[in-house]
Amino acid sequence: MVISYLGGQNFKISQGDLTLAMNPPSKDSSLKSSKFGSDITLVSLDHEDFNGVENTVFGEREPFAITGPGEYEVKGVAVRGFASDSTYGGDKGINTIYSIALENMNLVFLGALGTTTLPQSAKEELDNIDVLFVPIGGNGALDPAEAYKLAVGLEPKAIVPMSYDAAALKSFLKEAGAEDTKPIEKLTVKKKDLSEKEAEVIVLAS
Repeated sequence: MVISYLGGQNFKISQGDLTLAMNPPSKDSSLKSSKFGSDITLVSLDHEDFNGVENTVFGEREPFAITGPGEYEVKGVAVRGFASDSTYGGDKGINTIYSIALENMNLVFLGALGTTTLPQSAKEELDNIDVLFVPIGGNGALDPAEAYKLAVGLEPKAIVPMSYDAAALKSFLKEAGAEDTKPIEKLTVKKKDLSEKEAEVIVLAS
C-alpha cells in the first residue's frame, strides 16, 4: 500500500490497481487541488475543502463516491462510516469518521472531527487500528493537543497528521515527543511493517 499526502485532508491511497481518494478539495476551495482518477472517493464533510469528487474523475475512471455514514463494500474494500460532530470553518455539520479495511489493514480517517468525544457506535467499532489519519489544525476540527490525546486513546500503530500549518505541526510533534520527525514523500507500508509499532507519528510531505 502506498499513501501520498496532497495537502489539506486530501490523500491518495494505492494498492495494486486500486486507488482511493480521501477528502479531495473542490474547485471552489482555497486549498490546492490535485486531479487523479480513483476507484473510491471518500468525503467526510460536505464542505468545498473536502467534497471535490469531480477532481477524482480521470479518463474512464469514475469513482464510487462515499459521502456519509453507513456500511459499504466496493471492489473488495469494506468501508464503515460513523456520524460525528464538526464545526469546521465555523459551520456546524455532520462529519463522517471512516474505517477502511484494505490489504489486511485497518485505516481510520477522522476527517474534520471537532470533538474528542467519539460517538458510541464508533467507540465500539474502532479498534486494532493500523493507520490513523487525524486533523490537527483546529478551525473547528481538533487542535494539536486534542488530536494527540484522542489519537493515543485509540491506540493505533501509526498516526498521520493532516490539515495543518507549520505551527500546528510543530505543536503536535511536541505533544507527541516526536520533534525530530522528518516528513517523508510517501508512505509505503505493509501490515508486518507496523506489527511492532505503537502510536508512531508519520509526517507526510504535501
